[in-house]
Amino acid sequence: MCAVRDLDRTGSGRPGLADPGRGERAGGDLSSTEQTSRGGPEHERGRFDGVKDRLRKFRARIDERPTARRTYRVGIGVLGTLVLAGGIVAIPYPGPGWAIVFVGLAILASEFTWAKRVLTFAKGKYDAWTAWLGRQNLFVKLLVLAATGLVVVATLWLLNAFWLVAGWVGLQEWTWLQSPILG
Repeated sequence: MCAVRDLDRTGSGRPGLADPGRGERAGGDLSSTEQTSRGGPEHERGRFDGVKDRLRKFRARIDERPTARRTYRVGIGVLGTLVLAGGIVAIPYPGPGWAIVFVGLAILASEFTWAKRVLTFAKGKYDAWTAWLGRQNLFVKLLVLAATGLVVVATLWLLNAFWLVAGWVGLQEWTWLQSPILG
């Protein structure tokens, strides 16, 4: 920003600046000494390094006290497990089911080494599955889509979603829409 901010558009005789009579673009060419804020050596640190430093300090303060560390680990465990469970439920439905699973595992992996191993394993299997499915013919892809649709319909039926909607539209006499579990 230092070079661009100080431009004089009226032509001050400085090299590289625009002269309105010559038709050059404002600012001219940036020389090797006039760099933008991202190019200078004072900005070699990443964009989020300040945040990372604060998180490291926060984590160091937690690690100093055993009770706080235990409480933090339990909180991360509960939060990660809830996100992971929500992701597992959302897998067959349209939307980011697998992304939620990976976020839950990443939350757990921030504290537990077993979760880090599971996350690495799950990513590998997910990538292998999508690569395998991508190599299949249209019939297999449609078969997988149909199986996914059946899982969605079955879980909606078991969770009594169809009976709820039937009540809204006046189809209470269709008792087969009622869930055998929650009905």
